[in-house]
Amino acid sequence: MLKRELKINFKSFIIWISILIGLFLFVYLLYPSIISNGNLGQIDEMMRLFPEEVLKSFNLDIAIMDSAFGWIKSEGWIFVLLLMGVYSSLLGGTILLKEESDKTIEYLGCLPVSRKQIVLSKTLCGYIYIIIMNIIFFIFNLIALKLSGDFDIKVFILLSITPLLSSTVLYSLSLFISTFMRKTKKITAICLGITFASYLLNIFSTISTQVDFLKYLSVFTLCDIRNVILNEKINILMLIITIILNLVFVKLSEYKYQRKEFV
Repeated sequence: MLKRELKINFKSFIIWISILIGLFLFVYLLYPSIISNGNLGQIDEMMRLFPEEVLKSFNLDIAIMDSAFGWIKSEGWIFVLLLMGVYSSLLGGTILLKEESDKTIEYLGCLPVSRKQIVLSKTLCGYIYIIIMNIIFFIFNLIALKLSGDFDIKVFILLSITPLLSSTVLYSLSLFISTFMRKTKKITAICLGITFASYLLNIFSTISTQVDFLKYLSVFTLCDIRNVILNEKINILMLIITIILNLVFVKLSEYKYQRKEFV
């Protein structure tokens, strides 16, 4: 069952990891020319025009874009969190539901497998692909940064772990929501909405102390990349919360799917 799921979802995995690597490959190739010929001074002057709150939301107050790694620590890693978050959310939203939407659930019903086994194999498949994507992207960035110049290896390793915190929760949350749906079209819009809304809530929470509470509504708060950059460590509390949320959403998905009536 797991082997079947890995094969079915392999194509989408290749597409998303290619997009992610392609985006960063473009940056690595282009960045040397961006920071040369006095452009770095112009970038610094432009940064001074932005309010401190805006700079903080992109980590530009604690990271200098004088290298590719400097860009990664600032706005670059936001692209990573968003792209991996979108992929994970869409994967979680469709991995169970597509069987029902594509009318292949009857085929699964003929196999000697329980609904619990179906949920667990599909859930495990998603987690495997999310972890593999993170590992491949880590290796790619490690090689690219080694070639591009000096960088803080410890901060880079810790940063590379953070996408797993938000992505796995988005995946398990979308998986649970999909158990209430019948068609993949609706769940796709919902998954995209949850991901981008969660990101915006995280951004808004950094702009003003009056809306600081919004960070508790955002999955991306779990990443806590500012803490990684400043203190060079993963927030253990966020890690524990991530594990708990994943376990809760997976168990709820299993419970709801076993009681779901297929039309």
